[in-house]
Amino acid sequence: MSEEAILKPSKVKIYLVFTKFRLSFLVILSALSGYLFAGGKNAFEIFCLLFGGTLVTAASNGANQIWERDLDFIMKRTKNRPLPQKWMSLKEAYLICVISLIVGAYLLYLINLKSAALGLLAFITYVFCYTPMKRISPWAVFVGAFPGAIPPFLGAIAATNQFGFLPGVLFFVQFTWQFPHFWGIAWVLYEDYKSAGFSLLPSKTGRSKQSAFQIMIYSLALIPFSLVPWLLGWTGNITLVIASALGIGFFLYSYRLFTSCETADARKLMFASFVYLPIIQFVYVFDRNTEMINELIKHF
Repeated sequence: MSEEAILKPSKVKIYLVFTKFRLSFLVILSALSGYLFAGGKNAFEIFCLLFGGTLVTAASNGANQIWERDLDFIMKRTKNRPLPQKWMSLKEAYLICVISLIVGAYLLYLINLKSAALGLLAFITYVFCYTPMKRISPWAVFVGAFPGAIPPFLGAIAATNQFGFLPGVLFFVQFTWQFPHFWGIAWVLYEDYKSAGFSLLPSKTGRSKQSAFQIMIYSLALIPFSLVPWLLGWTGNITLVIASALGIGFFLYSYRLFTSCETADARKLMFASFVYLPIIQFVYVFDRNTEMINELIKHF
């Protein structure tokens, strides 16, 4: 058996890497939290939301890799992806993206038209706005924060079929979180991104006090913003306590980065951001309506 045959992953693993399945899973958890927070409890809608959202996200991730296949070969983090390694053909990659997008959008359409439209909007803005802009301007992070914040917004609209204040608040919390989250990643991967021509930290000076200061400010802003559901009376004191504790803890990680400007502290902030979001979103859900969750569990 050749060395290439030994090193080449299975077809299933190639497809999972190409569509970034783990990232897709985190995205649909966010959508599910929005759905449950808005009072959704229909098993069929949850099925369509989870699988439809996964497929649309997979299409977005795959299209991103098609667009950046030559750049992925340059970066250490991405050089072993399926397209740079030629483990799948470009035609095969396009086919996976098209099928995933069509089936995913259709599943969201079975919930309501607005959900399907939001799924397609997230795909278009991520692939055709954010992706090419990454090599042009650090403002790409601002542009990418819009599709990145759509999942809980989409989930709430899947439950209500209404564009309203509640979905908007969920969108705004995740939108604000996007900045320290992604800038933490951009700090850790600064050299790798720079080799491909990406400049994604908020300051032109790169890893600097200026960039760390902006990361810290957005992390600080998350504290009051995350308390909006409590301030509006949608949740109780559990949200007040846990959201405050999470927000302060997250801010302290960003403050430590500001004082040190060390990559090790940026990495801690990055991992803290992955923990912060799902916890706070499901705290909202459980604090808003514990009885609804119990009914949902019984229904399943």
